[in-house]
Amino acid sequence: MAAADTVTEFEVHDVRFPTSEQLDGSDAMNPDPDYSAAYVVLHTGSGPRGHGLCFTIGRGNDVMAAAIRSLARYVVGRPVPTTAAALAALHHDLTHDSQLRWLGPEKGVMQMAAGAVVNAAWDLAAARAGLPVWEFLAALTPEELVSLVDFRYLSDALTPAEALAILRAAAPGRAERAARLKAEGYPAYTTSPGWLGYDDGKLVRLAKQAVAEGFGQIKLKVGADLDDDRRRMRLARDAVGPGVRIAVDANQRWDVAEAVRWMTALAPYAPHWIEEPTSPDDVLGHAAVRSGQPVKVATGEHAANRVVFKQLLQAGAVDFVQIDAARVAGVNENLAILLLAAKYGVPVCPHAGGVGLCELVQHLAMFDYVAVSGSWEDRVIEYVDHLHDHFSDPVVVERGRYRAPAAPGFSARMKPASIAAHRFPDGPVWRARRSPRSRHGEQEVSA
Repeated sequence: MAAADTVTEFEVHDVRFPTSEQLDGSDAMNPDPDYSAAYVVLHTGSGPRGHGLCFTIGRGNDVMAAAIRSLARYVVGRPVPTTAAALAALHHDLTHDSQLRWLGPEKGVMQMAAGAVVNAAWDLAAARAGLPVWEFLAALTPEELVSLVDFRYLSDALTPAEALAILRAAAPGRAERAARLKAEGYPAYTTSPGWLGYDDGKLVRLAKQAVAEGFGQIKLKVGADLDDDRRRMRLARDAVGPGVRIAVDANQRWDVAEAVRWMTALAPYAPHWIEEPTSPDDVLGHAAVRSGQPVKVATGEHAANRVVFKQLLQAGAVDFVQIDAARVAGVNENLAILLLAAKYGVPVCPHAGGVGLCELVQHLAMFDYVAVSGSWEDRVIEYVDHLHDHFSDPVVVERGRYRAPAAPGFSARMKPASIAAHRFPDGPVWRARRSPRSRHGEQEVSA
């Protein structure tokens, strides 16, 4: 087989951005994140490359990079996957190595590593087809889409026949919805005003700016201090008025009883949802929070796999499903989650922000609208205005809506200069910040 038709090289980078210096991304559980990406590039003999990533918030990004490298044996020398069958086979191989799977199983670092590689393969396949990933996916037949999903552990909630029926029902309107998406864009909301480390003046200024830019929903981080949250909610509500939704996000801060008490206290300010009120693994806890207070519940950005989403839906524990492009094992597993949400009639509002998450997840939400749920009612994609300039095909948000990507691939290609500058620990950005202190034999980087 010609070199052009195989994956010839597997390149991995530890890329970190010092966002903790401005408290961008700060919340009640993560006070000083340095937004980071364990970044993988699949080289071929000629033609486009495939780009994928795992998002982290700093320390541990090297662990993610090592996990990704452990999967190279399944990729290098493999024919470039360009069909649904080949992409399904790759996903299966990456998630079914018995020794690596033991580290999860199907959760945590290895699941995320598999997702980075799977997403890089989808980037490569879509680029070869000359289509953005959302359009490449939406061009597959219902039968091909069903073949991508691993239904093990799902069949008590969703069978292949049910998934096929969902996709066939949506098929007749695909072209019309794709045209509308290209003309109007996909609804967005912004978290940019709401980081917990921002002072009141910055919160109010950015909230007003978001409304002026056309956003119909913003989000605030909550959970550190109830009196502070009451004050910040009051300021935000006064700034945006009664017609703009304000979601709130506790980032897993509370026990169940505390979540119920806290959200009952914030309910007079009409929060649109409470996001991650408790442990992302606590399905019954989310159900108790949902039934114990008046605010709708959203979760999913830290859900480990399709099984947790299945249980959240079966238990009636969630009002909004929040998929994450880099948490589970890539496009294939997110397709399973989209199908589960469609069966249970729960809107999908993807988590984004971070490094490259907006770029990636827009494709999944747009594909869902075109080919799965057929709706964007009560659906929005998160948007955070950070770090997009480091990507060759960054997201474009206009008048509070994501513009549908037109460039081939997954919008995941990071600029080589950005990788070189922010490579940890030896890129110039980090050399300039290196501290002389050393802990556990490793140099610390001051934030």
